[in-house]
Amino acid sequence: MSMQFDVRYAVSPQETKQMDTEALRKNFLIETVFAADQIQLTYTHYDRYMAGGTMPVSKSVKLETIDPLKAEFFLERREMGIINVGGAGTVEADGQRFELQNKEALYLGRGTKDVTFSSADSGNPAKFYINSAPAHHAYPSKKVTREQAEVVELGSLETANARTITKLLVAGVIETCQVQMGMTELKTGSVWNTMPAHSHDRRMEVYLYFDVPAEQSVCHFMGEPTETRHIWMQNEQAVISPPWSIHSGSGTSNYTFIWGMAGENLDYGDMDIRKITELR
Repeated sequence: MSMQFDVRYAVSPQETKQMDTEALRKNFLIETVFAADQIQLTYTHYDRYMAGGTMPVSKSVKLETIDPLKAEFFLERREMGIINVGGAGTVEADGQRFELQNKEALYLGRGTKDVTFSSADSGNPAKFYINSAPAHHAYPSKKVTREQAEVVELGSLETANARTITKLLVAGVIETCQVQMGMTELKTGSVWNTMPAHSHDRRMEVYLYFDVPAEQSVCHFMGEPTETRHIWMQNEQAVISPPWSIHSGSGTSNYTFIWGMAGENLDYGDMDIRKITELR
């Protein structure tokens, strides 16, 4: 079967304080996002969000429903955001063909029935990173290129957090019910992302770290501001961030990550900044 999934239940701050390294990784780390000719998904009970991916190599891969949804087809009551982090590929959705180059995005609206993923070159396969959340309305499916995105420059080399934020699937660029996705690219010499850190109890978030050079890693920080924990991550791994948690990271090299989120509102700037000197 081409669909593989696991389920993660919501965990409170009190429980998280008691976790050792193994428990933290089991509850929040998504170790395998891309597998050849399969769709890998993690269903989290934080806002019923799903994150995962697919890497078509020898054949096209079809999106099928999974048992937790109790739905006739996957997007019967959900929407989906997709960003390609590999070679060129195509997503076919109800007869529409969307060709995605590296770091281009696609939104699929509620009610989209037949979805397949394929690569242009099996030697350099596409890697479609997938996020999905429940949807109350059917918005049109739409491709978003980097040129169509909202781009913001933040940070500085002096504080090792100079970065380019590319807002791909966000309000102002495209209409969605809940899902918002974008990409942050760290510049050479910078290693910190989302610093100063923040939290937003109105929505949860998932990070996918990629473009991490060989033999390098990223240390992801989570937890309440005064009870932080860390998870060491490798290239093309994802991590779940609960609504009550900060989410930030520092790498042994510069890298790129995709942020995806869902929850109470679509205001990208709705966040509670945590002072660096406040963190413990």
